[in-house]
Amino acid sequence: MHRIPRHESKCAAFHGHRYAAEITCLAEALDDRGRVVDFGVVKALVGGWIDTNWDHTAILMKGDPDPAIQLLAASNAAHGRPVYWMERPPTAETIAEELATVAMRLLADTGVTVVSVRVWETPNGSAEWTAR
Repeated sequence: MHRIPRHESKCAAFHGHRYAAEITCLAEALDDRGRVVDFGVVKALVGGWIDTNWDHTAILMKGDPDPAIQLLAASNAAHGRPVYWMERPPTAETIAEELATVAMRLLADTGVTVVSVRVWETPNGSAEWTAR
């Protein structure tokens, strides 16, 4: 669940999505099995982080002025689920950038470089972060 403070339309209200993410990795060379990285490694590291921090919770902006924010955070805490606090509004764009930052950190010791992250908010709406 998220909301976009100061949004011009319905995204100003609390709502949810069935997010999907694509992470593109690059390596200097393929390993001895012909891979950049075993997909299971990415799934375990990045997917595990997503399950812990984003699954069945809320992604909200620090300082969001909506009075329901603190009630929502308290309710999640009572049910053992965190709220993931972002510095900026949790748009598909900033969520993709956040996931890229996390993925780069988690995959740093695997020998791959994260070159892009695409977050699908809906089946026909996505945002992509690309390394510069």
